Amino acid sequence: MSNRNDNLRQVPSVDQLLRSDAARELRQRVGPRRATNIARSVIAEIRALVRDGSEAPAGNGLLAEAIRRMEATAQRESQAGIKAVINATGVLLHTNLGRAPLSQAARDAIAEAARYCSLEYDLVSGARGGRAARVESLLQDLTGAEDALVVNNCAAAALLILTVLAGDGETIVSRGELVEIGGDFRVPDVMASSGTHMVEVGTTNRTHLQDYQRAINTNTRLIMRVHPSNYRIVGFASSPERAELAALAREAGLPLYEDAGSGQLADLRKYGVIDEPVVRDIIESGADVVSFSGDKLLGSVQAGLIVGRRAIVSGLRKHPLYRALRGDKIRLAALEATLVSHQRDVAQAEVPLVHMLSLTADEIEQRARSLVDGLQVELLAGESALGGGAGSTSTFPTMLIAVTHPEKPAQVIEHELRNYSPPIIARISNGKVLLDLRTVFDDQLPAIRAALATICNKSV
Repeated sequence: MSNRNDNLRQVPSVDQLLRSDAARELRQRVGPRRATNIARSVIAEIRALVRDGSEAPAGNGLLAEAIRRMEATAQRESQAGIKAVINATGVLLHTNLGRAPLSQAARDAIAEAARYCSLEYDLVSGARGGRAARVESLLQDLTGAEDALVVNNCAAAALLILTVLAGDGETIVSRGELVEIGGDFRVPDVMASSGTHMVEVGTTNRTHLQDYQRAINTNTRLIMRVHPSNYRIVGFASSPERAELAALAREAGLPLYEDAGSGQLADLRKYGVIDEPVVRDIIESGADVVSFSGDKLLGSVQAGLIVGRRAIVSGLRKHPLYRALRGDKIRLAALEATLVSHQRDVAQAEVPLVHMLSLTADEIEQRARSLVDGLQVELLAGESALGGGAGSTSTFPTMLIAVTHPEKPAQVIEHELRNYSPPIIARISNGKVLLDLRTVFDDQLPAIRAALATICNKSV
């Protein structure tokens, strides 16, 4: 017991730790309050360590251990924040990495809107202007819809539509479309939150027009069609065509709402994107209101975009819930810049997502060979993925850089890349670390080469 008490007396005080050079440097980085709180937490940890009889350095070693723990805590906290990374996974819409990368035009628009901007000010008349008026106009032009609205994400769009159009009644939806996507977004849960009563029709794999027809009654307010974002039902499966549902809805005096998910503004099949609807086609097929994402195939920021009949969208805009869900100036500025690129038909050159989709395996192979010239790595044919719950059956041939080391397992190499500056995010398969340059920007290539040269123990 006396030995333990002696050890406790040797534990440095918080003040002693804060007088160290490391703590003074830390105060410059995180501020005095946070540095003090970290020091208190670290000293408490060391006291507990000594009190429990665990092995701990003696004498001055305790101060060194406290400094080490303090710096490790600060390092973990700095890594926990949002920071730029190099996406070498080949997953274009990587949800964990922020989905669609923004175009230079969108980034410039964010910087311009960051101070004061004409968010709700008409520069021509000098009077108050409509929020998102330009974005809404662009969406109308690109989709052929009568009106448009922007909220903060696609779940918010679904919640707003269901609340306003069907909150006091029933919504009919096929059992095969009761999707759950990433982030715990589940169609039944959103319906429940909106107040509408969900009426399921058909079976998991087959739903007929008559199933919808039989379910319509005096409490029915809406027919909903949901695009299956991250899965497909194949084989013995069928569902009514959109135009058939639209005709049924019109006959019953009901609106048809389609949650289109990924938000494809132009047909991207030439790049390999299949089974994803074009929003204009949905409108032309008779849907009364459509919601889709801004940060998927559109290639912009997270946003829930709503287009459709003027009477319906106007009602959504006037509802109090819209005020809680509407987009802010930063979101609208980036979205506007991206939509302009689509309107000018230059998305392949200006919108990173579309450009990355357009790259062929041969083009990626040329980039890879140039990058790894002189390094001990191999190139393997592989596939990139769209990700983000979009294009689940789409494939994109690519050329992968495969990294191995005689003394380092793949997990160690991946860890070294992830802790590089800037962090390089790769994937592991069959004991090899794989890097796909489809999702890497040109200005990031030197950092990847430098990291690989270090790992392969070769000079750049």
